[in-house]
Amino acid sequence: MTFLFFQMGNTRWAVASGNHTAVTHFFFEPFSDVLEVQVALFFLVLLMYLTTMWGNLLIITISVIDPALHSPMYFFLRNLSFLEIAYTSSTIPKFLVNSFAKDKGISFVGCAMQMYFFGLLGVTECCLLTAMAYDRYVAICHPLRYTTMISHTVCLQLSGVCWFLGVLVNVWQTTFIFTLPFCGPNMINHFFCDLLPVLKLACVDTFRNEIYIYIVAVVFVMVPFLLILVSYAWILHTIFSIPSAEGRRKTFSTCFSHLLVVTLFYVPGMVTYLIPKSIHSHNSNKFLSLFYSVMSPMMNPLIYSLRNKEVKQALRRLISRKRSF
Repeated sequence: MTFLFFQMGNTRWAVASGNHTAVTHFFFEPFSDVLEVQVALFFLVLLMYLTTMWGNLLIITISVIDPALHSPMYFFLRNLSFLEIAYTSSTIPKFLVNSFAKDKGISFVGCAMQMYFFGLLGVTECCLLTAMAYDRYVAICHPLRYTTMISHTVCLQLSGVCWFLGVLVNVWQTTFIFTLPFCGPNMINHFFCDLLPVLKLACVDTFRNEIYIYIVAVVFVMVPFLLILVSYAWILHTIFSIPSAEGRRKTFSTCFSHLLVVTLFYVPGMVTYLIPKSIHSHNSNKFLSLFYSVMSPMMNPLIYSLRNKEVKQALRRLISRKRSF
């Protein structure tokens, strides 16, 4: 089949056999039409993105170089840091490029790829945070069996399952959306190709797709979150049974960083994908998405490094080793 391309305003069409049309490009609506707001947002997001890259790369470097951090907990933390780098990079560079571009667009295939990788990394992170909660549960509730229950092989298997689920879910989900007909309009009320804003542009009834997205959100957002809560219920039960207050404080401090990261990641995601659209606006969705796509990844290394004594000691050793050369 041959296509004839033409453009009217911000809409690029491909005309095929008869009156059939298909959108070949999408365009993003800006956060604001005020130039000063766009400039301020650009530099704020750029600063957060660079901080995210630097902080997470530092966590990966320290945990790889320092033998004291070659434990299951830091194996998962390295994976989380790598995920945060990839997760943020799937959307933010395009947002920064589009901030001052006249044509704030993305190709049909590029939009599908962006949605796929953002969803893959998001689902994988949900599962990985659950695996990290399981690691903390075994370490605190079954310390004598920790080395056998959380071996290097088990860590690799848990990590592999997280990535496999992310790939599997999003191959199907992205295909399910991008095989729908898109025949205009093509203006996405978002700063990246997120599920619901793109689905809104399809020229057919999308009720089944919306139900599927909701089911995926329940299974891969709510279920992992509930498993994390159950893990921490057992952890808190064990902590309260420790006789000394100092022992309880030290034990809980090893879990607080992970709990804070879980809260920063899950709460905005649940508001975006599980709360009915009538309750919150598309603009609030954009700001929530900006929060969990750049703010949460930026905070993770700060949370783990500022509250984690082992990470701070490893960082000091790394700095002193560099000074000795």
